[in-house]
Amino acid sequence: MPPEAGVNQIAGSSRQADSRSWVHWLALFLLLAAGTAARLLFLARKPFWFDECFSVEVARIGWGNFLRLLWWREANMSLYYLLLRIWLGLRSTSGQSAFFIRSLSVLTDAATLLAIYWLARKLYDRRVGLIAAALFACNAYSVRYAQEARSYALFVLLATLSSGFLIVLVREPTRRHRMAYVLATVLAVYAHFYALLLLAVHWLALRELGSAGPAKDSTNSESRGELAAQMQRAWFVIGVAVLPLLVFVAKTGAGPLRWIPRPGIGDLLRLCAYVTNGYPVIYFSACLLALLPLKGALLARSRNWEQWRVHLLMLWLLFPVTLTVLLSWARPVFLARYMIFCLPALLILVAAGLSTLRPAWLSALIVCLTLILSARALPFVYEHDFDQERDAAVAAASFILDHAQPGDAVIFHIAETRIPYEFVRSQRTGENTASRNFTAQLGPEILFPNHGSGLDYRDFTGKPTADFVRAALPGHARVWVMLMNNGPAERPDATTVMLAKTLPESFPRKENWQFTKVEVVLYSRQ
Repeated sequence: MPPEAGVNQIAGSSRQADSRSWVHWLALFLLLAAGTAARLLFLARKPFWFDECFSVEVARIGWGNFLRLLWWREANMSLYYLLLRIWLGLRSTSGQSAFFIRSLSVLTDAATLLAIYWLARKLYDRRVGLIAAALFACNAYSVRYAQEARSYALFVLLATLSSGFLIVLVREPTRRHRMAYVLATVLAVYAHFYALLLLAVHWLALRELGSAGPAKDSTNSESRGELAAQMQRAWFVIGVAVLPLLVFVAKTGAGPLRWIPRPGIGDLLRLCAYVTNGYPVIYFSACLLALLPLKGALLARSRNWEQWRVHLLMLWLLFPVTLTVLLSWARPVFLARYMIFCLPALLILVAAGLSTLRPAWLSALIVCLTLILSARALPFVYEHDFDQERDAAVAAASFILDHAQPGDAVIFHIAETRIPYEFVRSQRTGENTASRNFTAQLGPEILFPNHGSGLDYRDFTGKPTADFVRAALPGHARVWVMLMNNGPAERPDATTVMLAKTLPESFPRKENWQFTKVEVVLYSRQ
């Protein structure tokens, strides 16, 4: 063959590769745009509820109260509260709409799409990366929590980055890659302490890493020794960095999780339906396709790269769910939304399985069908709650503010019920009610909890006593009570019983209004 022909052939191949690369990056950009649009669509349609109000008010309080509150009771999700604090600082309180507040989670989730593509490409190839990104773009469970002012979207992003940097570190054990893995992992733990389960997954996966290893140069003992040394340093730094959170967990125990019910088979089935957009057969069949080429090799103690990457994803997908369910027999700790960080593992396994289908047109057809079916779940997300029913705390607080009269007072059944009330007040006045400089007297006088002119870290917990209520009542014509999380109507908690007995002593007339998970009661003299 003449030299000119060889040169032309190489040039043609290069142009063809450039063309494929251009199409590939365009597809990724379109997926990012579509995924972001799906999360921005109807972002402010659903009303704010207690947990979102809690996030905002924690992020708004002064630095001293903020740090005390984190150490005292809210160390979990502390990274999200800090980022939300910065995000809210970009606008005045009057400009902090529901759309703006929730958009932080949307941007985080959009970054997760790119992170999943990157991780899938590191584990497999660009095709699997695109399929995984496409599955994430139209995943209803992801959209559900991307449209909420909580830490779950950030948790998924950092869990994905942590696993991605683990792969990079395993393939090339350098100090720079170790630092990236340590940083992503520590941030993930501070985004949600269930990231400790991901850390356990990584440790278990590395134990099964065979002598062949995933790195091209890892067949020699020197490379394996360097990886072991780098991981040992990484575990030590991570342990030191998350020690404050571990101390917090030891100090508070399982108290912050005492509200979680014991899971049953129905909870596991619902989780399967959530993460698969209601099509578990399709998703889990695709996972089997990713496992079939390995056959019995997954049970081997020492694994090569192809076997180990699947082992890592399977551990990531199953271990956190299995462990929390087993622990729940002693103390309930399993909650579906806490397992959302396992979603990337599922989507990458599904993408890997779908990419194995032959011929190529059949694979493309099945991928398109899966995406279409998955996207059908999105309208349901925009109109309904699932995984949890949001309360109407904001509506109840608005009702009190709308119907209050001069001289009224308000008591919150539990201290934290004041949080949505303060959120509504700030939305109406355009001022930060957590600030000590807040002087607007919108609404009734707050009798409990009240530790100063603004929201205080001590206002986030506690319950009123009968003696306190009797001493605070004089001088008021009417008293509002906002009840929340007070038990079933036939068996209310002790504070509800106390208020129902104490307030009629001075205010014989009683009116009440029911909201979702919230009750408002008005006591008056006439």
